[in-house]
Amino acid sequence: MTALVVGDLELELRRSERRRSPEVTVERDGRLTLAAPAAASPEALTRFVEAKRFRIYQQLAAREALPPAPPPRQFVDGAGFPYLGRSYRLLLVPDQDVPVKLTGGRFRMRRADAERSEAGGSAEAHMIRWYSAHARPWLTTRVERFARRIRVTPGGLIVRDLGYRWGSCGKGGRLYFHWKTILLPPRLIEYVVVHELVHLREPHHGAMFWQRVERVIPDWAERREALRDVGRRIW
Repeated sequence: MTALVVGDLELELRRSERRRSPEVTVERDGRLTLAAPAAASPEALTRFVEAKRFRIYQQLAAREALPPAPPPRQFVDGAGFPYLGRSYRLLLVPDQDVPVKLTGGRFRMRRADAERSEAGGSAEAHMIRWYSAHARPWLTTRVERFARRIRVTPGGLIVRDLGYRWGSCGKGGRLYFHWKTILLPPRLIEYVVVHELVHLREPHHGAMFWQRVERVIPDWAERREALRDVGRRIW
């Protein structure tokens, strides 16, 4: 990892040929990342961070004020698990053809898998695989729909654990989405999808970026704020 230290701030430096201006992001775990043009000099980036120092401190303070992370989810009868913005109760069953399924308004899991969760994490792993498998086709449909409106052609779609990011763009126009996006209400997932698709045209968060987002979802600011609120509970 390449780091840039400015006073008491340490930032993970991520350079990109596509980026035209630097941008600081305070990650959900409090880490600082600095996305920068490939040719930007360390001196120029240091001056940029110094100019943004007060804003960075404000964002770090806001992160500190967030409530503590919820305790690990228990895989017991009646436990609630989110999917597309709704909560579904868990029902443990003696046996079934797959480890996890959603049917009859309930998540159903083999009891043996739930009982092994503390030892090997199998219950959580099964749930993540279920979420990931169902996220891919749902996201693919929305990406195709919004890509036509934004007039971009993504280079692929990958669902995986992205740490504390809902989504990101990679080389070749690939779109990456955290499997946890499928826990969100559909209108918030669509905001994440549009956000990443617009990045294929506008790599930064400047005025033109938000103008393009607004053309597709005029209430983007409301959705972004709602995503922050929901995200505090999910993360």
